[in-house]
Amino acid sequence: MEETLLQKNRTVHCEDALSWLEAHEELTGCSVVTSMPDHSEFPSLSLAQWKEWFIRAAALTLSRCPDDGVTIFYQTDIKKDGVWVDKAYLCQKAAEQAGHALLWHKIVCRAPAGKVTFGRPAYSHILCFSRGVRADISRSTVDVLPQAGEVTWTRGMGVDACYLACRYILDNTQTRTIVDPFCGHGT
Repeated sequence: MEETLLQKNRTVHCEDALSWLEAHEELTGCSVVTSMPDHSEFPSLSLAQWKEWFIRAAALTLSRCPDDGVTIFYQTDIKKDGVWVDKAYLCQKAAEQAGHALLWHKIVCRAPAGKVTFGRPAYSHILCFSRGVRADISRSTVDVLPQAGEVTWTRGMGVDACYLACRYILDNTQTRTIVDPFCGHGT
Protein backbone atom coordinates (compact mmCIF):
# COMPACT_ATOMS: atom_id res chain seq x y z
CA MET A 1 0.00 0.00 0.00
CA GLU A 2 1.29 3.46 -0.78
CA GLU A 3 2.72 5.48 2.06
CA THR A 4 0.18 8.26 1.42
CA LEU A 5 -2.63 5.88 2.43
CA LEU A 6 -1.07 4.72 5.67
CA GLN A 7 -2.38 6.45 8.74
CA LYS A 8 0.11 6.62 11.57
CA ASN A 9 -2.26 8.06 14.18
CA ARG A 10 -5.32 6.13 15.18
CA THR A 11 -7.98 6.94 17.76
CA VAL A 12 -10.32 4.15 18.82
CA HIS A 13 -13.49 4.79 20.79
CA CYS A 14 -14.87 1.57 22.30
CA GLU A 15 -18.54 2.39 22.70
CA ASP A 16 -21.90 1.93 21.05
CA ALA A 17 -21.68 3.31 17.50
CA LEU A 18 -25.16 4.83 17.48
CA SER A 19 -24.67 6.57 20.84
CA TRP A 20 -21.33 7.92 19.63
CA LEU A 21 -22.83 9.18 16.36
CA GLU A 22 -25.80 10.75 18.16
CA ALA A 23 -23.41 12.57 20.53
CA HIS A 24 -21.47 14.09 17.61
CA GLU A 25 -22.72 16.47 15.02
CA GLU A 26 -21.12 16.72 11.61
CA LEU A 27 -17.71 15.01 11.50
CA THR A 28 -15.80 17.95 10.00
CA GLY A 29 -12.82 16.92 7.87
CA CYS A 30 -13.93 13.29 7.82
CA SER A 31 -15.27 10.70 5.43
CA VAL A 32 -16.89 7.46 6.58
CA VAL A 33 -16.02 3.91 5.52
CA THR A 34 -18.03 1.23 7.28
CA SER A 35 -20.03 -1.98 7.11
CA MET A 36 -23.40 -2.09 8.82
CA PRO A 37 -23.93 -5.04 11.21
CA ASP A 38 -25.62 -8.15 9.88
CA HIS A 39 -28.99 -9.51 11.06
CA SER A 40 -27.15 -12.44 12.69
CA GLU A 41 -25.64 -9.96 15.16
CA PHE A 42 -29.13 -9.06 16.43
CA PRO A 43 -30.74 -12.37 17.44
CA SER A 44 -33.53 -10.63 19.36
CA LEU A 45 -34.75 -8.70 16.29
CA SER A 46 -37.01 -10.08 13.59
CA LEU A 47 -35.79 -9.58 10.03
CA ALA A 48 -38.27 -6.71 9.58
CA GLN A 49 -37.10 -5.04 12.81
CA TRP A 50 -33.46 -5.42 11.79
CA LYS A 51 -34.16 -3.85 8.37
CA GLU A 52 -35.75 -0.85 10.11
CA TRP A 53 -32.78 -0.63 12.47
CA PHE A 54 -30.34 -0.89 9.54
CA ILE A 55 -31.98 1.94 7.60
CA ARG A 56 -32.15 4.23 10.68
CA ALA A 57 -28.52 3.49 11.61
CA ALA A 58 -27.29 4.01 8.04
CA ALA A 59 -29.22 7.30 7.78
CA LEU A 60 -27.67 8.48 11.06
CA THR A 61 -24.20 7.51 9.79
CA LEU A 62 -24.79 9.41 6.55
CA SER A 63 -26.11 12.47 8.42
CA ARG A 64 -22.79 12.87 10.24
CA CYS A 65 -20.69 13.02 7.07
CA PRO A 66 -19.90 16.61 6.00
CA ASP A 67 -20.87 17.86 2.53
CA ASP A 68 -17.23 17.68 1.37
CA GLY A 69 -16.86 14.07 2.52
CA VAL A 70 -18.21 10.73 1.36
CA THR A 71 -19.77 7.78 3.11
CA ILE A 72 -18.75 4.39 1.75
CA PHE A 73 -20.59 1.23 2.79
CA TYR A 74 -19.17 -2.25 2.24
CA GLN A 75 -22.06 -4.72 2.48
CA THR A 76 -22.68 -8.38 1.71
CA ASP A 77 -26.28 -9.44 1.14
CA ILE A 78 -27.78 -12.23 3.20
CA LYS A 79 -30.16 -15.06 2.56
CA LYS A 80 -32.65 -15.50 5.40
CA ASP A 81 -35.40 -18.12 5.44
CA GLY A 82 -35.20 -18.53 1.67
CA VAL A 83 -35.37 -14.78 1.02
CA TRP A 84 -32.60 -12.59 -0.40
CA VAL A 85 -31.94 -9.40 1.60
CA ASP A 86 -30.29 -6.74 -0.57
CA LYS A 87 -28.22 -4.52 1.73
CA ALA A 88 -27.31 -2.16 -1.13
CA TYR A 89 -31.03 -1.35 -1.42
CA LEU A 90 -31.20 -0.68 2.32
CA CYS A 91 -28.20 1.67 2.08
CA GLN A 92 -29.76 3.50 -0.85
CA LYS A 93 -33.06 3.84 1.01
CA ALA A 94 -31.20 5.39 3.96
CA ALA A 95 -29.24 7.71 1.66
CA GLU A 96 -32.42 8.92 0.00
CA GLN A 97 -33.88 9.73 3.43
CA ALA A 98 -30.68 11.54 4.45
CA GLY A 99 -30.41 13.58 1.22
CA HIS A 100 -27.27 11.90 -0.10
CA ALA A 101 -26.65 11.00 -3.75
CA LEU A 102 -25.14 7.70 -4.90
CA LEU A 103 -21.78 8.48 -6.55
CA TRP A 104 -20.94 4.90 -7.44
CA HIS A 105 -21.86 1.28 -6.74
CA LYS A 106 -19.22 -1.38 -7.26
CA ILE A 107 -19.15 -5.14 -6.89
CA VAL A 108 -16.38 -6.95 -5.00
CA CYS A 109 -16.03 -10.65 -5.85
CA ARG A 110 -15.78 -12.89 -2.79
CA ALA A 111 -15.48 -16.01 -4.95
CA PRO A 112 -14.52 -16.52 -8.60
CA ALA A 113 -17.22 -15.80 -11.18
CA GLY A 114 -19.24 -18.91 -11.95
CA LYS A 115 -18.69 -20.52 -8.53
CA VAL A 116 -21.80 -21.48 -6.57
CA THR A 117 -21.82 -20.27 -2.96
CA PHE A 118 -24.21 -21.12 -0.15
CA GLY A 119 -25.50 -18.92 2.65
CA ARG A 120 -23.88 -15.71 1.41
CA PRO A 121 -23.54 -14.36 -2.12
CA ALA A 122 -20.26 -14.63 -4.02
CA TYR A 123 -19.92 -10.84 -4.05
CA SER A 124 -20.23 -7.77 -1.84
CA HIS A 125 -21.42 -4.26 -2.63
CA ILE A 126 -19.33 -1.16 -2.11
CA LEU A 127 -21.39 2.02 -2.39
CA CYS A 128 -20.30 5.65 -2.14
CA PHE A 129 -22.67 8.47 -1.17
CA SER A 130 -22.33 12.22 -0.59
CA ARG A 131 -24.39 15.36 -0.15
CA GLY A 132 -21.86 17.68 -1.78
CA VAL A 133 -19.19 15.68 -3.63
CA ARG A 134 -19.99 14.69 -7.21
CA ALA A 135 -18.24 12.00 -9.20
CA ASP A 136 -15.82 13.19 -11.86
CA ILE A 137 -16.40 10.81 -14.77
CA SER A 138 -12.85 11.39 -16.03
CA ARG A 139 -11.59 9.81 -12.77
CA SER A 140 -13.69 6.64 -12.99
CA THR A 141 -12.36 3.43 -11.48
CA VAL A 142 -13.19 -0.24 -12.01
CA ASP A 143 -16.78 -1.33 -11.33
CA VAL A 144 -15.92 -4.94 -10.44
CA LEU A 145 -13.04 -5.87 -8.17
CA PRO A 146 -11.99 -9.46 -8.92
CA GLN A 147 -11.25 -10.05 -5.23
CA ALA A 148 -11.71 -8.34 -1.88
CA GLY A 149 -8.15 -9.00 -0.77
CA GLU A 150 -6.91 -10.41 2.51
CA VAL A 151 -9.40 -10.18 5.38
CA THR A 152 -8.84 -10.10 9.13
CA TRP A 153 -12.00 -12.14 9.73
CA THR A 154 -14.58 -13.92 7.54
CA ARG A 155 -17.01 -10.99 7.35
CA GLY A 156 -14.36 -8.31 7.16
CA MET A 157 -13.72 -5.87 4.34
CA GLY A 158 -10.78 -7.06 2.28
CA VAL A 159 -7.69 -4.88 2.01
CA ASP A 160 -8.15 -4.43 -1.77
CA ALA A 161 -11.67 -3.06 -1.23
CA CYS A 162 -10.40 -0.92 1.65
CA TYR A 163 -7.62 0.43 -0.54
CA LEU A 164 -10.14 1.36 -3.26
CA ALA A 165 -12.25 3.27 -0.71
CA CYS A 166 -9.28 5.11 0.78
CA ARG A 167 -7.80 5.91 -2.62
CA TYR A 168 -11.15 7.39 -3.75
CA ILE A 169 -11.34 9.58 -0.65
CA LEU A 170 -7.73 10.72 -1.07
CA ASP A 171 -8.17 11.54 -4.78
CA ASN A 172 -11.68 13.03 -4.70
CA THR A 173 -12.18 14.79 -1.36
CA GLN A 174 -10.28 17.12 0.94
CA THR A 175 -11.08 14.92 3.94
CA ARG A 176 -8.14 13.09 5.47
CA THR A 177 -9.70 11.35 8.46
CA ILE A 178 -11.67 8.12 8.13
CA VAL A 179 -14.40 7.30 10.64
CA ASP A 180 -15.64 3.70 10.87
CA PRO A 181 -18.45 3.62 13.44
CA PHE A 182 -19.10 -0.12 12.95
CA CYS A 183 -15.48 -1.22 12.67
CA GLY A 184 -15.81 -4.69 14.17
CA HIS A 185 -12.33 -6.14 13.79
CA GLY A 186 -11.24 -2.93 12.08
CA THR A 187 -9.82 -3.73 8.64
